[in-house]
Amino acid sequence: MKHTITTIIANSGQTGVEQSLVNLELCYRRLFESARYGIVILNAKTGTISDVNPYLIELLGYSRQEYVERNLWDVGAFKNIEVSRDSFLALQENECIRYENLPLKAKNGQLIHVEFVSNVYLVGDEKVIQCDIRDISDRKRAEAALLTKEKDLGLLVNNLPVGVIIHDSDTRIVLCNPEALQLLGISSNHMLGKDSRDPVWHLVREDGTRMPEAEFPVTQVITTGHVLKDYVVGFASGPDKEVRWGLVNAYPEFDSDGRLHHVVVMITDISTIKCEEEGIQRHLEHLTALVEIDRAINFSFDLNLSLTTLLTHAIVQLGIDAADVLLFDSKSRTLEYVTGRGFHTKAIEHSRQHLGKGYAGRAARERRIIHIPDLEKEHDRFLRGILLAGEEFVSYYGVPLLAKGQVMGVLEVFHRTRVLRDEEWLDFLKALAAQAAIAIENVTLFDNLQHSNTELFQAYDATIEGWSRALEMRDNETEGHTQRVADLTVKLARLFGLSDAELTQVRWGALLHDIGKMGIPDKILFKHEKLTEAEWEVMKKHPVFAYEMLSPIRYLRSALDIPYAHHEMWDGTGYPFGLKGEQIPLVARIFAVVDVWDALRSDRRYRTSWTVAKVRKHLKSLAGTHFDPHVVAVCLESNFLVD
Repeated sequence: MKHTITTIIANSGQTGVEQSLVNLELCYRRLFESARYGIVILNAKTGTISDVNPYLIELLGYSRQEYVERNLWDVGAFKNIEVSRDSFLALQENECIRYENLPLKAKNGQLIHVEFVSNVYLVGDEKVIQCDIRDISDRKRAEAALLTKEKDLGLLVNNLPVGVIIHDSDTRIVLCNPEALQLLGISSNHMLGKDSRDPVWHLVREDGTRMPEAEFPVTQVITTGHVLKDYVVGFASGPDKEVRWGLVNAYPEFDSDGRLHHVVVMITDISTIKCEEEGIQRHLEHLTALVEIDRAINFSFDLNLSLTTLLTHAIVQLGIDAADVLLFDSKSRTLEYVTGRGFHTKAIEHSRQHLGKGYAGRAARERRIIHIPDLEKEHDRFLRGILLAGEEFVSYYGVPLLAKGQVMGVLEVFHRTRVLRDEEWLDFLKALAAQAAIAIENVTLFDNLQHSNTELFQAYDATIEGWSRALEMRDNETEGHTQRVADLTVKLARLFGLSDAELTQVRWGALLHDIGKMGIPDKILFKHEKLTEAEWEVMKKHPVFAYEMLSPIRYLRSALDIPYAHHEMWDGTGYPFGLKGEQIPLVARIFAVVDVWDALRSDRRYRTSWTVAKVRKHLKSLAGTHFDPHVVAVCLESNFLVD
């Protein structure tokens, strides 16, 4: 089990919850090591032993090393015992296996009779088997003594370490030993001569419900005439009294004529064991809840979802009536409602408390738990005036949510009845608060990161647009040409299935398509006459200049296809490298069509703009030579290349 819990902690990935999980493990270890019966923890898949407790080591005399990492049926005490292997195989199909009397040979050769009970537990996603081994040697000897030494019954019964109650055939109680009286918390005057069907205590099932008369141990033995073994019964001497748990074995005694003479009921006090088992189960449930909450936090940045999961577990595991989380706004220094569970009205949703004001404000400012056991005696105007009127809460806990020394908010829990809470309950409440703080911190960090990324992206975009406008002004380009071709290229590229991230790079590449002309001398760039062959060779270098300028900028590397290749032609006659066909990047092929479209549709100093029909005809004529014919077809069939 230690290995299993440690594995859960390692897989949680949340440093904020590790201490809480370690504390839970320590609680379990104390119960495990102090139990007064043997415990073996098995791997449910392999059957190998993960751990044994000190009591079993002392009982059978084998060291811990002789158990761990071995199959149960390979350990000396369990060798040649067929039920050891059968129990494990059966547990793979069932949830519980019980052997009432299993003889085990200790390392010193002594034969010890034990009760062997195995259960399967789910810890996170991993199944483990817990085998409880109780030494029943005393009980077996006591049972044998009762059957063989009837003459010494009175003396023997009074000195037995187990409770004994003897009933007459009409169910009247004729004998009750001191151990039974102590277990039941009743004097002998209230027991002897009473009908067991109308005792001064009531019997309780394992599920906590009251036991009907037909299920009473005495009734079952009288009805069936058979021995009743290992029957777990709760005894309560009143509706408000603590329930004591006993393991009951009941036997019929017949006279020589075969008529029922007595019913002997033996009760072994298992209240401590029951409490330990319930504690272990409760710890496992708490641990499972923390793991599920941790999973919700890890796999979602939806704060409402994470906190709703947490509050749902809080209500179930803590046994509270309602809970909410208030988020701290550092700018306004107020606590505001974010989510809640268990409220009858929606008044809590309007909760807004200033730091230091009200119970939640005090918890946040003082960074400590605020507990109000009786709200009727308090004078918090918000809670009394708004909440108490419709909710009928009687007690309150406000727990500050702290992460890395910062106040994230407050977890509030409410009770509608007065309930005493112990340290274990409070520890789990603190663990849930730590989880809530982690959830809020994670979402806050993620939101801040997204905000920073958005601002950075906007800065990049604004810078690139500024560059494009500067280039347009320097090159005496038609006003708005760069912005128009960028927008139109993005629209057409979307038709070819490009993602949003790719379209961002397409836009930036289109805006910077002529940035390489910054490397062209002004006398060539602004020359009105026809360029000489040498000057034209210089002009054709501007795509290379664009590559050399932009490639060192990491976030623009994916935008290079258009500045670098928009002058390449489908038939391989373009520049700077003479790429041909699909060697030319797709976005560059799309941009080439858009660039010519916008240039011909705009007035220039040396000509007026062309009509839509003339430009469309021109683009078709160049399909297969200058342009990718498929790109031309898609562009012309769309609704974008219109006036």
